[in-house]
Amino acid sequence: MPQPAQQSLSNLHEALLWEPLDGGRVRCNLCAHRCVISDGHVGICRVRCNQGGRLYTMVYELAVSGAVDPIEKKPLFHFLPGTTSFSVATPGCNFSCKFCQNWDISQMPKEFEGRIEGTRLPPKRVVELAVSRGCRSISYTYTEPTIFFEYAYDTAREATAVGLKNVFVTNGFMTPEMLEMMDGYLHAANVDLKSFSDEFYRRVCGGRLQPVLDSIALMHKMGIWVEVTTLVVPGSNDSEEELRSIAEFVAGVSRDIPWHVSRFHPDYKMTDRGATPISVIRRAVEIGREAGLKFVYAGNVPGEESESTFCPKCGTALIRRHGFWILETRYTVSEDGSARCPNCREAIPLVLDHSG
Repeated sequence: MPQPAQQSLSNLHEALLWEPLDGGRVRCNLCAHRCVISDGHVGICRVRCNQGGRLYTMVYELAVSGAVDPIEKKPLFHFLPGTTSFSVATPGCNFSCKFCQNWDISQMPKEFEGRIEGTRLPPKRVVELAVSRGCRSISYTYTEPTIFFEYAYDTAREATAVGLKNVFVTNGFMTPEMLEMMDGYLHAANVDLKSFSDEFYRRVCGGRLQPVLDSIALMHKMGIWVEVTTLVVPGSNDSEEELRSIAEFVAGVSRDIPWHVSRFHPDYKMTDRGATPISVIRRAVEIGREAGLKFVYAGNVPGEESESTFCPKCGTALIRRHGFWILETRYTVSEDGSARCPNCREAIPLVLDHSG
C-alpha cells in the first residue's frame, strides 16, 4: 500500500469500522476491499490511513462539492420526484473506473501524488444549507460516499433529525457492516451496476461484482429505496446477453426497482471509442422490460420517450420528463399517501414528498 502525502495528514479524523491486527497493521471493514494497511500507509481509496496502529479518514468535512440538484439527476425517478437534493462529496474512491466522468475529484489522491483538497463544510452546515435552499434530501454523490462514510454518517444523522432524507449515489462496493450502521439514516440509493462480469469489474474498475450484487439485495431488504444504473459502454458491456443478465438480476430482487440504462461518452482513460449508439440504449430498455422490470429508463438521451414513467398495467403516462426535468405529473395520491394510476388505479411505487 502507498504512503499518504504529508499535507494530507493535517486532517485526520478517527475512522469507524476497522480492527487492529498484529504488527501495527489494521483492517478496514468499510468497503469490500477490506484493506489490510500497515502503519504509515493508506488503503486502496487513498483517503484512509494507518497512523500508529489506528485507522483515520483524511477527508472528514473536506468537501469538493456542495450543490443543489434535481433529485432526478442522481438519477432517482421514483424517490421524492420533483424535489431538489443538496449534493456533497469529498475526494477519493475505492474504484478506479477507466470511464469515470468525475475522475478529477474521485481519483484526485491517485492522479495528483496523494493530494487531498477541499473546503471545510461541517455536517451541521451541510444540513443548514440544505434546509435554507428548500431541499428535501441530502445526496452523497459525485465520488463514492462509502469512502467518506464518517462524514456522511454524521451528516445523515443531523439531516434525519430535521426531517431530511439521505441518498447514496454509489458503486455498491460497501460491506454489510457499513449498511447496518446506516440503518434508519439512509433512505435511498442509486447503485451503479457497471457490468455482470467479474472480469470487467477487476480490469476496468478495480473491484469485484459479487459485493455489488449483495449490496443491492441487502439495501432492498432493509427497506432502502433502490434504483440501479448501468452505463452502457460500447464493446465492453453492451451485448444483449450481458444486459439481459443485469436486467434479470434486478428483476429477481424486485420488478419494481427502476433500471436506468445510460449512454456512455468518452472520458478519462477510455477515449478509444465513441458514445453509445442510441439504438443500443433503446434495445437495452426493451431487454429490461422483457426481463419483467416495470420501469426502465434511458439515460443521457434527453427527449427519449423512455425518460418518462408509464403505468406498467395500462400504459398511461404518469410523469413526463425531459432530461432531469419533470414536464407533467398525472398520478393521483390516495388517502394513505400512495401513488396510483388515474386511469386503472394501479399502485405505482413512488416515495412521495408529503412535507406540504
